[in-house]
Formats: sequence, C-alpha cells, structure tokens
Amino acid sequence: MIKPPVWLLLPAAIGFVLVAGPLVALTGAVDWSHFLDLITSESSRVALLLSLRTSVAAALLCVLLGVPMAAVLARSRWRALPVLRALVLLPLVLPPVVGGLALLYLFGRNGLVGHRLESLGIRIAFSTTAVVLAQTFVALPFLVITLEGAMRTAGDRYERIAATLGARPSLVWWRVTVPLLRPALVSGTILAFARALGEFGATLTFAGSLQGKTRTLPLEIYLQRESDPDAAVALSLLLVLVAAGIVLVAYRRPEAR
Repeated sequence: MIKPPVWLLLPAAIGFVLVAGPLVALTGAVDWSHFLDLITSESSRVALLLSLRTSVAAALLCVLLGVPMAAVLARSRWRALPVLRALVLLPLVLPPVVGGLALLYLFGRNGLVGHRLESLGIRIAFSTTAVVLAQTFVALPFLVITLEGAMRTAGDRYERIAATLGARPSLVWWRVTVPLLRPALVSGTILAFARALGEFGATLTFAGSLQGKTRTLPLEIYLQRESDPDAAVALSLLLVLVAAGIVLVAYRRPEAR
C-alpha cells in the first residue's frame, strides 16, 4: 500500500480533531452518576422506541423504492438521467426544514395530494406516517448512491452472460444482479437506517412533536435541552453511540464478505 505524502498528515489530523473534538466534549459533559436514569425515563424510552420503529419502516421503504431507482440510474441510458440523479441527491444538500416544508405542501391538509387524501379520511401530516415519510425523504439518497456505485463498479458482464444463455430480465435480476449487490445493499440499508434515526428538521416541520406519536429521539433531545440539559446530553451521547455502531457495521460488513 502506497502511503500518502507526509505533509497531508497535519491537515488530516486537524480534520480528525474537528470531528472527534465535539464528541469528546459531549462525553465529558455527561452526568455519569445519573446516566442510566436519564436515558431510561418514560419520555426517553417512548421517544427511542418510536425512533427505532419509524427508522426501520423508513429503511424498508428505502429498500423498496431505492433499489429500483439505483438500477434505473446505473443501467439506463436516458438523456434525463442527470436530472433524475440530481433529484435523488437533492435531499443531501437541502436544509431538512425545507424538505419538511416541501412534504407538508405535498401531503398536508391543503397540499397537492394531501387535500385529496383528506377527503378520503386519510391524514398524513402530523402523524407517525409523516415521520416515516420524512425519514425516508432524507435517507433514500444514501441507499441509492451506495447501490448505484456498486452496480457501476461491478459492471454488467455477468448479467450479459446470463442473458446470452436465455435468462429473462427478471431472472437475471434475482439470480445474478441481486446476489452481486447484497453487500452494498446491506451497507446502504444500514446507512439509510442511521440517517433516518438522526432525522430532525424535516420531521419537526412535517410531523410536529407529539409525544408517543411523532416525537422521535432527536426531537426529545431538542426539547430536553431547555428543561433538562443533563438528560439532553445523555440522550445525545446515546444517539452518538448508536449511530457510530451502525456506521462501523455498515463499513465493515462488505469487507467481511
């Protein structure tokens, strides 16, 4: 392995400190004598369980929608692909509040689709469903980018061979493409779950903060910041530890395979 130039070590070290420094400071601010009590209070448990349930649902929805999207972006030759790819990447650069506002104008009571759903007795905004949609909106690009990159790296050689042997496109997809993508699918899904777990801005704007219904762990941390700073710090550290574990699993899993 070729080592990087020595002069890169200094800016790299500054970058690592910039990332790790706030986390170390957060760890030092925790009231360890009451840590378990702070993270196991009733409101904290409810928020954590809601976050886990909605994040799992959002990750599954990302797989359902993101795998076909990645296949279209990686294997199609449409002229509109750059536009479609830009749309997929847009949630990565949009302020989360803007994403939540956009979802509200689509699914809200007076939204483009929401007012029709309201007439059918279906209300999405400020519900648990809204939490899942907001999380999916911000997490979907992580899965799509991961899978598209994996498909482009793997190429289509094996798929072409299977096609020349008479396999239909659906059979090629399930028997050749999906097995090749399994490591990337696992890591992309885990990253999407982690992003959904930490979602805040879009959720607050589109779903509100109703305890037991839409108040996820990040929202609980935000509210506790004013009323109980020690609880906010403890819950923040808990979220950091969960997210760090998820990211480590996501990046080590492909290598293990």
